[in-house]
Amino acid sequence: MDSTDVIVIGAGVIGLAVARELARAGREVIVLERNPRIGEEMSARSSEVIHAGIYYAEGSLKARCCVRGRSLLYRYCEEHGVPSRPCGKLIVATDPGQLDELDALHAQARANGVNDVELLSAAEAARLEPAVRCAGAIWSPATGIVDSHALMLALRGDIEAAGGTIACLSEFRDANVRPEGLLLNVRSGEADAAILAASLINCAGLRASATAGAIEGLSPEHVPHTRYAKGNYFVLQGKTPFRHLIYPLPEPGGLGVHVTLDMNGQARFGPDVEWIEKLDYSVDPARAQAFYRSIRSYWPEAPADGLLPGYAGVRPKLVAPGEPAADFLISGPAEHGVAGLVNLFGIESPGLTSALAIAERVADALR
Repeated sequence: MDSTDVIVIGAGVIGLAVARELARAGREVIVLERNPRIGEEMSARSSEVIHAGIYYAEGSLKARCCVRGRSLLYRYCEEHGVPSRPCGKLIVATDPGQLDELDALHAQARANGVNDVELLSAAEAARLEPAVRCAGAIWSPATGIVDSHALMLALRGDIEAAGGTIACLSEFRDANVRPEGLLLNVRSGEADAAILAASLINCAGLRASATAGAIEGLSPEHVPHTRYAKGNYFVLQGKTPFRHLIYPLPEPGGLGVHVTLDMNGQARFGPDVEWIEKLDYSVDPARAQAFYRSIRSYWPEAPADGLLPGYAGVRPKLVAPGEPAADFLISGPAEHGVAGLVNLFGIESPGLTSALAIAERVADALR
């Protein structure tokens, strides 16, 4: 039987950030990744937006981790040469009946400590984005974009420089809680291996609940049910008229079909919200019609047949359709009583922005 100090399950951006934090603190860390490469699931299928921290309930983990994580992430990108930029975004009310909702969202942002947001009139918004039609808007200069793949490569480099190991094609099967630690059964290639770890961090994303459910000795009451919300993206053909990100007001399950930009200036629209039972990353071209209706509420001149199917991502939800959004759930020994075990559930948006702040909280939970 092999043994190690810390095992992190999942080499997406959250798992890599957690592993980096622990490795830099002097812990011996192994990251298990079931896929051939790092970041092939949720982290490869996000909008790559650095969120400011506007939408989330005051005092929630999402609000605190997003505001803290945004600051950490911009600094990290600058220090490590990861492409990013604070391009700013407009959140638009598409008719006068939404202005009260816009005011409430502005107040929510200020309550979360996002103090640089501004309420704009329709004319002021048009000066920033002439192609956008709205009754009013929130301007968020701190919102930005990041090259998520370059970010994950930088995190991996930090882990390995600190003595950590990334083990791809290594799949967690199950674990048992023992007095001396957690005994894992891991499939690597065609062989099974038993590894004893003093600490186990479950950053399995979409499979976090299934992973936690395979830990014998962890009470099932501490394993929430995860549902899947698929988000489809369409790519705009040709040159975009936008210089900033454009968001409608939030909708149940998501932030509405919005305009995001990649580091090359290519525009894409999404994600929508499609509740699914099984993982599926295909994009149905027929969904473009619903996208056009949403987009034309704030961009009336959107060209017909201007959208091409792009990609889809799936978000882990701790609530059912129609229920209020759930917070991040970081469940450590103080919650479930198993020494050395931390489970991360429902880490969806703004998970990318929050990654470095979440890593700090995981380290605190282990202490």
